[in-house]
Amino acid sequence: MGLAEHIDNDAEDLMNIDPMLTLACFGIGIIVGLTGMGGGALMTPVLVIFFNIPPLTAVSSDLVAAAVMKPVGSYVHAKHGTVNWDLVKYLCIGSIPAAFSGVFIIKALGNSAEVEATTKTALGIAVLIAAFGLVARAYIRLVERARKRDGKLPPLPTERPRVTVRRLPTILLGVFGGVVVGMTSVGSGSLIIIALMALYPALKANQLVGTDLVQAVPLVASAALAHILFGDFKMALTASLLIGSIPGVWIGARVSSRAPGGLIRRALAFVLLASALKMLNVSNTQTLQVLGVALFAAPLVWMLVRRRHGFPALARHRSAEAPVEA
Repeated sequence: MGLAEHIDNDAEDLMNIDPMLTLACFGIGIIVGLTGMGGGALMTPVLVIFFNIPPLTAVSSDLVAAAVMKPVGSYVHAKHGTVNWDLVKYLCIGSIPAAFSGVFIIKALGNSAEVEATTKTALGIAVLIAAFGLVARAYIRLVERARKRDGKLPPLPTERPRVTVRRLPTILLGVFGGVVVGMTSVGSGSLIIIALMALYPALKANQLVGTDLVQAVPLVASAALAHILFGDFKMALTASLLIGSIPGVWIGARVSSRAPGGLIRRALAFVLLASALKMLNVSNTQTLQVLGVALFAAPLVWMLVRRRHGFPALARHRSAEAPVEA
């Protein structure tokens, strides 16, 4: 079925927009605006778990919605010069064809029931990795702050650091990220930005975010096009996502300087963990046990980590003008 046929078949369903789904997407949009992460990793599991939307349909509509929203933040970073275009180029060499092929990988795995089961499992694994990626990102930031405090980091240069692009690892990262995003809609921000931090530690924070946002535009667009043509795209569902999430992201971004970002990121990681366990068909009893351990043990472990690096066990939230501790 072609693009025009998809649009014609779904246009008449636009009046069936679910207000509860739109409200849920509004809340997710606020979280994304506050943290800059968690779009696909949170949106798709919510669609599957709470609204009983088939996994492939959820992935298809989430990717199309993301393709509409991604260019906004990317334009801002491109305008301010916080994008490493060489990195974007080599990431896209790998990610664009890989993202487009992700939907074919799902389709090649079997019949409809098998496709849905495989998509759900892949989504659960990707969301679980995204949850641990949030934790890893917080730890890396904590270590950097400790090194800066102790004078172990060189003074910030007046010019942007020159970054030598490692072509093959960057292309392979694009391929990996493209396949994961094409199959699950997760990872265009959370997974790739963690890998970029490891591959290119010299990148400034704003360059890291800007580069990740810009490379995600063609990546998500490629995956979205494949899902429109060959996936299970539903225009009414996508409209519900956009109507709710766009104002949510705007509001979240507006209040992000005043919110305790570290606390929100921890809550997001907890929700992603819960979503991943359910997507992987872990029993309710085992899910509650894992979440209970995470809820009580994780804060204690994080306090010990902070103490080990010379920080108070509990973070002191600063004023709106100052960055909030992780």
